[in-house]
Amino acid sequence: QVQLVESGGGSVQPGGSLNLSCAASGRIVSTYTMGWYRQAPGQQRELVATIDNYGSASANYLDSVKGRFTISSDRAKHTVHLQMNTLEPEDTAVYFCMANILSRDPWVRNNYWGPGTQVTVSS
Repeated sequence: QVQLVESGGGSVQPGGSLNLSCAASGRIVSTYTMGWYRQAPGQQRELVATIDNYGSASANYLDSVKGRFTISSDRAKHTVHLQMNTLEPEDTAVYFCMANILSRDPWVRNNYWGPGTQVTVSS
């Protein structure tokens, strides 16, 4: 019914940058909170950044990524992006896209998750 697909992961050296993208598809009526989570090996999934449909002023970040990561969204295209700069080895994880979406036929509002994309920061 609704699917999320991430792209843009990969391997970079410390100090490098990556831009993650996530596109939602299906019978979408509206998107609400969209965001990125990450899970490193042996650790619990944690919130990295979220943004709701009020725009960039509503963005919320994990303390350790503030000033380095920027979340943005395009509601018309049902996409959310995460620009990651000055990457550190501690940012290595699988990054998951999440979106709270109202869809039709049937009408339901739910949280949806992408399958994840690997980000590796290593020298």
